[in-house]
Amino acid sequence: MKAVSTPARRSWSLTLGAVGVVYGDLGTSPLYAFQEAFNPLHALAVTPANIYGVLSLIIWSLILIATLKYATFALRADNGGEGGIFPLMALVLSRWSGASRWYGGIVALGLIGAAMFYGDSTITPAISVLSAVHGLQVINPGLAPWLVPLTVAILVSLFAVQAHGTTRVGHFFGPVMLLWFMVLSGLGAWHIMQHPLILNALNPWWGMHLFWTTPQETLFLLGVVILALTGAEAMYADMGHFGRHPVRHAWYRIVFPALVLNYLGQGALVLTDATAAANPFFRLVPTAGVIPLVILSTLATIIASQAVISGAFSMTAAAIKLGYLPRLKIQITDDQHRGQVYIPFINWLLLLTVIALVITFQQPTNLAAAYGLAVNVTMGVTTIYLLLLARQQWRWSLGRAVVVFGSLLAIEASFLVANTLKIPAGGWYPLLFGMMVYGLLVTWHQGRDRLQDQLRQVTQHLSLESLLAAHPLQVPGTGVFFSPLPTLIPFAFIQNLHHNHVIHQRVFFVHLNTADLPHVSESDQLHVASLAENMYQVTINYGFRDTIDIPAAMARCWRALDIAAEVETVSYFVGRRTIVPTPAAGLWHWQKVLFAWLYRNAESPMTYFRLPPQQVVEMGMQVEV
Repeated sequence: MKAVSTPARRSWSLTLGAVGVVYGDLGTSPLYAFQEAFNPLHALAVTPANIYGVLSLIIWSLILIATLKYATFALRADNGGEGGIFPLMALVLSRWSGASRWYGGIVALGLIGAAMFYGDSTITPAISVLSAVHGLQVINPGLAPWLVPLTVAILVSLFAVQAHGTTRVGHFFGPVMLLWFMVLSGLGAWHIMQHPLILNALNPWWGMHLFWTTPQETLFLLGVVILALTGAEAMYADMGHFGRHPVRHAWYRIVFPALVLNYLGQGALVLTDATAAANPFFRLVPTAGVIPLVILSTLATIIASQAVISGAFSMTAAAIKLGYLPRLKIQITDDQHRGQVYIPFINWLLLLTVIALVITFQQPTNLAAAYGLAVNVTMGVTTIYLLLLARQQWRWSLGRAVVVFGSLLAIEASFLVANTLKIPAGGWYPLLFGMMVYGLLVTWHQGRDRLQDQLRQVTQHLSLESLLAAHPLQVPGTGVFFSPLPTLIPFAFIQNLHHNHVIHQRVFFVHLNTADLPHVSESDQLHVASLAENMYQVTINYGFRDTIDIPAAMARCWRALDIAAEVETVSYFVGRRTIVPTPAAGLWHWQKVLFAWLYRNAESPMTYFRLPPQQVVEMGMQVEV
């Protein structure tokens, strides 16, 4: 028997990994999406026509949004192999000037989408695990008081293993999710064979018929249908972990067929037994099979949560590099995959928020009202960006771009209208959470810009020649000074001259620049210019998914300049600034207070830049904003 070639084996491994990490959320939507459609609150009768209509809406939403938009178009929009809101925003902005009147609006859209993604990252673990654990009620309704504590225990275990990284966790997740999709397919196919008339639901006419006959109920229903699309954004956001083709192959060959079969199977069951609408997924199996299915679905929902958690880590790392969040401790969990990171602060903050949601909402149905809105807004932002990208980079005509993405946007807008009706029932949560995250992102970015303006005003009238005119004492060794802007003389250098009256034998002014790319090759990272004898301006370009390692970058710089710098004689000068809020115009007072708190609690430059602690010198100053 001929052995499988290494490339083919690697392709299958990546596809299996994509099944485990990317499709966990989307793959567990059969647990609650179809069931929620016949929630008594929606007053939709369990009739054959309504069953066909609901399934038609779900299946065609998967075809148009998940398949056409994400698998076909979004996976083309990679930024150096990476996907997600921030990489896509950077890709769109690369074609726009910062002076453009549309620039601010495009950035604001991206921040809104990112804020809602964080909301999704808190709701997904809560609703997914709650839905799986509630399957125990099918066996014994008396277990109800134990469901919330059991859910919390599972969630704590999930977040506790995040430090091990996506790769290690994914090795276990892939086979489990493959088994999950096989079970989905098998259960669905069995019930379809029992009642083949359910295949009528593949006809889009039934979905349109539902609109015509019950327009008011259908409007509410669209807010439920979008639950079948939760996790579709992960197809694009997690593309960088596995690559475009494995993500696409996993969808077409495994995930999409399994979802369609299972939804149809649930519909076939309800056609024969209307009472099964209360919990159609777990009624697909006989009573003896419920416990194994609960165990498997619990594992699947844990994996579903992993997709958005790892996405939150990746988005946070990108936001820090792009200047929308303060420095946080970032741990690289896989040296071979630079995008796989773990951020302890985000991990535990997410856990606390998720536990609060579980305790507050108690039931998956209650959380369903909060779920759709967060997903919906992020999807809409992605569609708008794809429309702009189709015009700018893909060179589509205006008519073609509007027809394709305008149609998708119209569908998503109808979902959004339906979701706004659920604001009183729980939709208020993602709005409130999103506003808080958006305010945080904007405040840090504006405060950072204002801080740089203050530093520029202090140093703009100084020149290197005037500073060196005092003939400071030269001391042996190498001094590395960091500057927030490439044109500024580092304030730490000015303070060192003013207080110590010395200058090092070799001096490097270092500015870190984040490119609009996820990764920058080592050959393009360093740009060195000579300022004076033994004084250099160094610009280090990093991608927003690259790992920052200043000592390693400086070692390459010295090799390029043929300088035999001894590592132990290098001193790294970093600024420690105290932010003082003032009544001056520019930011709201609450923003100044928040920015000062964030700045005070940001990760130390020493650890963030991987500087050797014994060679770091901190220079303090007070800055008013």
